[in-house]
Amino acid sequence: MTEPVLELRNVNKSFGPIDVLHDINLTINAGEVLCLLGDNGAGKSTLIRTLAGVHKPTTGQMFMDGEAVSFDKPKDAADRGIATVHQFGGTFPLMTIGRSFFVGCEPTRKIGPFKVFDRKTANETAVKAVQEFGITRIDDGDRLIGGLSGGERQSLAIARAVHFGARVLILDEPTAALGVKQASHVLRIVLEARKRGIAVIFITHQVTHAMAVGDHFAVLIRGAVAANFMRGEKSREEITDLMAGGEALADLDTAMEDYKDSHDGHPPQPASRATVA
Repeated sequence: MTEPVLELRNVNKSFGPIDVLHDINLTINAGEVLCLLGDNGAGKSTLIRTLAGVHKPTTGQMFMDGEAVSFDKPKDAADRGIATVHQFGGTFPLMTIGRSFFVGCEPTRKIGPFKVFDRKTANETAVKAVQEFGITRIDDGDRLIGGLSGGERQSLAIARAVHFGARVLILDEPTAALGVKQASHVLRIVLEARKRGIAVIFITHQVTHAMAVGDHFAVLIRGAVAANFMRGEKSREEITDLMAGGEALADLDTAMEDYKDSHDGHPPQPASRATVA
């Protein structure tokens, strides 16, 4: 068997006296979507920042292709092929599609002794990269990013990461602020990235979206992996229960039953609005 593209072994992260991540053990393979699930405050953001080189693990190790790696800064992770697309796509509303696609690594052409931005090459490359992912509505590289929908911005950011050689694609809540149609576009692109052999880490708290694309699932609770399982091993209800910590839902059910018992079996009713004379 080939080595996992990325592996974490007993990774812990602390900020002073506060322990945020606890003994994280995860593996992700090429052409696989790992869905990282958890409620707010579960440690998802700290984990992806650790993977992306923003934070260094306090203890534990990270491996790529079986080789131990240590990132001092995000560029180190990017150089190894780890790309992160954040919730709002990392795009620039007042830039054109072509300019935003190549920000920081602009193609140039010479005019006499000077080098200038090669707008034609940038526009053609950006449009082609996005359309290869099935987003055919983007056909003009001079169009402003601010005129795109949320789903199109996410699609552009993902296409950019793949174009520049991402081997591990970390998607931080890419569908959180999107409508149903826009979210479906992003999920289709996730599947296309998997088809191209890219390892995808899909961070979300929306179980439906995770189950639509995920091969491998990990649930974080208070900075620890509470469950680690493959597709088909748990139902949506079981996953939702895990994310809520199980005990929280049980406590809520108990409280509701107690309330009903104390009110002759009737569920709680909304308070009536006071009448103003």
